[in-house]
This record gives sequence, C-alpha cells and structure tokens, in this order.
Amino acid sequence: MTSPNVLLVMADQLAPHFTGTYGHPLVRTPAMDALAERGARFDAAYCHSPLCGPSRLSMMSGRQASDVGAWDNAAEWRAEVPTVAHWMNLAGYRTALSGKMHFIGPDQLHGFSQRLTTDLYPANFAWTPDWDAAGVRIDKWYHNMTSLTEAGQALATYQIDYDDEVGFAARRCLYDLARDADERPFFLAVAFIHPHDPYVARPQWWGLYDHDQIDLPGPSPAELDAHTVRIRAGIEADTIGWTQEQCRNARHGYYANTSYFDWWLSELLRVLDETGRADDTVVIATSDHGDMLGDRSTWFKMSFFERSARVPLVVAGPGISAGTVPNVCSLLDLAPTLLDIAGEPWPELGVSLAGRSLWPAATGGDDPVDETVGEYMGEMTSHPMFMIRRGRHKYIHCDSDPPQLYDLDTDPAEHQNLADPAVGSPTDANLAADFAAEVAERWDSAAIREQVLASQRARRVVHAASGEGWDYNPPRNAADGYVRDHLDWAEAGPRLRYPRID
Repeated sequence: MTSPNVLLVMADQLAPHFTGTYGHPLVRTPAMDALAERGARFDAAYCHSPLCGPSRLSMMSGRQASDVGAWDNAAEWRAEVPTVAHWMNLAGYRTALSGKMHFIGPDQLHGFSQRLTTDLYPANFAWTPDWDAAGVRIDKWYHNMTSLTEAGQALATYQIDYDDEVGFAARRCLYDLARDADERPFFLAVAFIHPHDPYVARPQWWGLYDHDQIDLPGPSPAELDAHTVRIRAGIEADTIGWTQEQCRNARHGYYANTSYFDWWLSELLRVLDETGRADDTVVIATSDHGDMLGDRSTWFKMSFFERSARVPLVVAGPGISAGTVPNVCSLLDLAPTLLDIAGEPWPELGVSLAGRSLWPAATGGDDPVDETVGEYMGEMTSHPMFMIRRGRHKYIHCDSDPPQLYDLDTDPAEHQNLADPAVGSPTDANLAADFAAEVAERWDSAAIREQVLASQRARRVVHAASGEGWDYNPPRNAADGYVRDHLDWAEAGPRLRYPRID
C-alpha cells in the first residue's frame, strides 16, 4: 500500500482558545472546523518551547530544546541535527517547505528537497538574548506595545505580503506535485506568519467581525507570578500599558488574521480536492505556540500558561477517526507521528526521539500516555524554565522563581497556585514536592544555564564581527520558466496543464 501524502499547515502564535474549532463563540475558522469534523482534534496539545524558533526546532527534530541547543530565536539550527524532513526523504517522500521555519545558520534546508520562499525573519544571530544583562530591556527587535497602538486595518503589511507569497507558492507546488509524473508521496510543510502580531488585518477579514462584540480578557490574578512580571516589563506593558479600546482593536485584528490563515488553509484543501489528492493526503493543522492576548495582563508568548503554550492540533485524512483526543501531548510528538504515517519500517533516525506517536490515538486507538514536558531558555528570564503537564496538573519550575502548580480541571484560568502554602493544601504541597524532585532528576538546570550563557556570548561576538547572516534566497531559473526559445511550446503546454490531456 502506498503511503499517504502529508500536508502540514502551520499558523504562528495561534492559541486554540481563539478558534471556532475549539469553541470560541466569535472566531470563524470554517476550514479548520471542517477538518476537525472529519478528523481528530487534540484538546491538550502543547508546544515544547513557547517561542517561535525553539518550538519549531524541537518540533522538527523531535527532541527537547536543551538537547539540540534550541535556546532562543537566534540559536543555530545545527546541520548535524536530523529533522523530520530528512526522515521523510529517507522514507521515500518528496519534501518541500513554503514559508517560515525560522532556520538560523548556514543550513537553510535542513532536509527539505525544495524550499519555495525565503523566511520572514533574519537567519543570523541578531536576536540573541543577553542573560548577562537579563534585567536590561531588549530594544529594537523586541515586542512592545506598538503591536496594540498600531492594531487595525491595512491593505498591505509585510506580514500580509509574506503570507500571500507563502500561500501562492504552496498552492502552485500542490499543482506541480499533481502534474509531475513522479508517483512518490509528498510531504509539504506550509508555515504562515498570521495571526502573529502586529495585529493588522485586511478590511475583508476585519469586516467579518462586529467590533463591539469583540470579547476582552478576563480578570487577572490578584498577584502575578514572577515571570509574568518580567514579561510585562520587557514588553513595556507595565509602563506604557494599553487602553480597553486598544485591547479590543488588537483582539479584533488577531481574530481577523486567524480567519485569514483559515482561508489559506481552505485554499490548500481546495487544491487537494481539485487534484484528486484529498482522499490520500493526511492534513495536519497546528501552530508553533499561542498568544496571551491580554490574559494575565500580558501579551504574546514566552510563558507556560495555557494561552501561550497550548496549540491547536487537528489531523484528518485516510485512516483517521473523527473525534476528540483528551490526552496531553505536544509538538515533540509530531516527528514519530509522521514516521508512523510514512509506514513501517522507520528509516534510520540516528538519534532518540523525545515524543511518542499520536497515530494510534488519531486512528481510534488507545493512548496510555497523558503527559508532556516543556522548556524555555529565551528572553525575559535569566534561568531555564521547565514545565511538566501530567493529567489535570501543570507544574512550572525556574530556579529564580517560586514554583507553580495548577489544577487545570478546577482552575482553567490558572489563578490558584497550589504550590503556594497560603493557597494549596498539604496534599498539594506533597504533589508539588514530587514534581520538584522530578524536575531535578530530569534536568540539570545549572548546567543548562551555563550552556545558554556560553552560546549567547559566542553568538554576540560573531554577530558583532560579521552582522550579515544566511538569509535564504530561493533559487529560480527564469530562463527555463513558462515558454522560452529553447522550449517547444507545444510540449510545455500539455506538460504544465492539469488535468492532463490524454
């Protein structure tokens, strides 16, 4: 039996809480809704690290961020680290990438046979945090309240330009794959930037929503945790702040851009249907992390709270059972899942994977595992942060901060820190102590911190000396495109037409 095609479609900074697919009463996501109706919706999926680059590198490698040096958004993706693209190539797939994957360093393919677009962000070490000066606010490239003050409508932005290019290239690639005589299955990853801030949307998407109906964040906890306080200072939320109307504008733009992303998802699904590939293609829709959108009096990501660390994960296609999967999982599980989709036997991996395959759960089987772990070593902290989510409980540890323990069944907003003796019971205290011991066993926080500091110091030197990096320029030979003098137009026309003329 031929292995199915795989279409992986990623949003950026999309929390499942802000999609119709996961129950939001306003946000329109009809394409993702339709996928979920015929596929598996994972209801407790997390990113491994709540920041773009580390999330994507851990997802693509199937390994924990600390194992592959995925410290932050300027950490190099080392060429020696195998990725799902390498493994899918070895499994007999044609592989292609359209859009953002946040590759840092001279290797700008990481196993993909084709890369159709450049990236949105720099590929050098420009965005390296500085834990040696952790209390100094990052300027220039860092988030701030302009994402709220500038929220609204525009006909064009650099993000809209980028996603239009990503979507166009992916759509054309699907047609090229269909009209190509090569019968191998394909793995196409399509990664958009929306609904990532700034929250600026085209009028056609903005107009889907009644501005006065845009919901606002709920109340914040009486006392914010130490890391949220640092994030608020880093994004200037504690000094500049925002108004209720700016918050509503930002959320309106975010909802509109979520619908824009969903429209591109529908376009790619339409091409699959048109080319007869819908029934033999597994479609995976997800995101790299979420967005707090004002919850807990903060914005963007970089924490392990639900709206920052949770991601949508919907899988549909041949062999997949319609329904919801409650088990805790993460993007670490994507690599073994893709290998199972490709079929047995797995190719030589060269490494051990940190996650588990979600294919049994997606196809109606049992999943005995209900847990995952997370790591964060980026900006707005000076020490590594770790998260364990097991069943109903989430535990967050950072050497510089008080521990946090939440019961997500009784406290989904994460306002009651059960690790605080003034809040939790003796039973909670025992559970927190068990989690603390597990963190100490799983991770050597001090050693990881020294690795992060050494990497940051070296990268700052390289960037100061060289500046320019490895930004990707997709190769394209216009001399062989469309119809040229050395090509026979009578042959080029039928070859590039789909459906073919027999």
